[in-house]
Amino acid sequence: MFINQGCFFLDYGGITIGDRVMIGPRVTLSTAGHPVELDERYDFITHAPIVIEDDVWIGAAATVTPGVTIGRGSVVGAGAVVAKDVPPLSVVTATSVVERKRLKPASTAT
Repeated sequence: MFINQGCFFLDYGGITIGDRVMIGPRVTLSTAGHPVELDERYDFITHAPIVIEDDVWIGAAATVTPGVTIGRGSVVGAGAVVAKDVPPLSVVTATSVVERKRLKPASTAT
């Protein structure tokens, strides 16, 4: 395993790193977050494990979010934001914004 400088690992939900994994500088692995619904957002912290299988290369300044598995032999491009599982032997890149759903407005308690 090779881990470069300036990385940030938030291991609240568990991080598993396989054999021969290379992690570039400034990579963030974050297993914790907050609920997305506005009424719940400040109530508690969510968490889910990150699994990085054997022979993975994660490029500089990539971010891996909670609950993601990066499959064996895959490459995560520099600056990528990984928010869903990466199949084995894949190359993934990008930081594009994709709207996943619309949130409910906050309740107005008086």
